[in-house]
Amino acid sequence: MGNAASIVVDWGTTSLRAALVGNDGEELDSLETPQGISSLGKGDHEAALMTALDPWFSAHGALPVVALGMITSRNGWVEIPYVPCPAGPAELARGTVRMVLPNGSELVLLPGLTDPARQPFPDVMRGEETQVVGYGLDRDATVIIPGTHSKWAKVKAGRIDGFQTFVTGEIFALLLNHSFIARGATQPPINDPQAYRWGLEEAKNCGAMLSLLFSARTGGLAGKLSADQLRSYVHGMVIGQEFRQARESGWYSSGDEATIVGNDGLNDLYVIAAGVFGLGIVMGADDVLTRGAMDVLRHTLS
Repeated sequence: MGNAASIVVDWGTTSLRAALVGNDGEELDSLETPQGISSLGKGDHEAALMTALDPWFSAHGALPVVALGMITSRNGWVEIPYVPCPAGPAELARGTVRMVLPNGSELVLLPGLTDPARQPFPDVMRGEETQVVGYGLDRDATVIIPGTHSKWAKVKAGRIDGFQTFVTGEIFALLLNHSFIARGATQPPINDPQAYRWGLEEAKNCGAMLSLLFSARTGGLAGKLSADQLRSYVHGMVIGQEFRQARESGWYSSGDEATIVGNDGLNDLYVIAAGVFGLGIVMGADDVLTRGAMDVLRHTLS
């Protein structure tokens, strides 16, 4: 490895992911550790970061580090205030906090983003805004970031104009692990594409989610839904409700186009869901987070 210029750290609740970035913005190497913020106590963050990045510091010297995600939340290392929408890299850059690590490396902590117009309370995100910036703000677009808390963001006039969170992944996990709705699903989990699409279609046709979810139970009792199908059927229903509610909230109409960025293992499922709901999809690049972090960093220097 040569020409290393910086390090980008995506530090979330359950893991620390980092990319070694070259002079031209390309990712030269990557690493991941299980030391997310939930596993660290107060005062442990600096040592954890130095240990994780030590091989790169030893090989390339005191590279600057850009860190983002939940590490800058109330439960992280340093709480950094959210930057309000509309915002682009320049606004995000003005919200950064700088520190110096023990080896002399400069650490730049990126802020999150808030949408003060969202009701009943302002919406928030940390890390996903960097992915949207990395995707590009040069044209108006709707950007979808699948995840435990999925985000739908609107790019307008060169900035992130607003966004909305859907707790789809968290609801799915709760239903699967802590409810009677999906109890009885085959273990280890089986992914059934037809059952997933079945769940999507049911969600498309019915907006009464609290009633619809009970069909996962009654389908089994009626002998229409097998244990092998159950998990995928429920997954289709909750992701389908996200797309239905996003449409009803004005994020798209049938025949529109949106872009999916990020890679949380859900992209393919979201592409299928979009097709069921008549939404065209363009896939973003894999390195949007690194691109976005470097773009914000450049604006801190201008």
